[in-house]
Amino acid sequence: MSLLITIMAGILFAAGIYCLLRRNMTKIIIGIILLSQAANLLVFSMGGIIAHEPVFADSATKKVAEGHADPIPQALVLTAIVIGFGLMVFTITLLMRAHKVLQSDDVNEFNRTDALP
Repeated sequence: MSLLITIMAGILFAAGIYCLLRRNMTKIIIGIILLSQAANLLVFSMGGIIAHEPVFADSATKKVAEGHADPIPQALVLTAIVIGFGLMVFTITLLMRAHKVLQSDDVNEFNRTDALP
């Protein structure tokens, strides 16, 4: 299972970098979203993937028993999802404003924004 998630994270990283290298602003935003999801998968898989096993710590030693997933990466991924959603909303709003002013979503059109009123 972890091999499949690792391969999927690699595919998402490759697709995200490919989209970031395009001139279209919409594809750049899609690339940012793909990269954030790939990073989330990578962090999640590093914590260990154990299905149907809750994490309990021993009350005497305050340590998690062997064979359980680490809960810290799971909490980090939840936080990263919220931050990624905020970044996505901000970039989409920025794209809509840029498209309204420039009438284009080509990155090279941003060079002529100095002449605009």
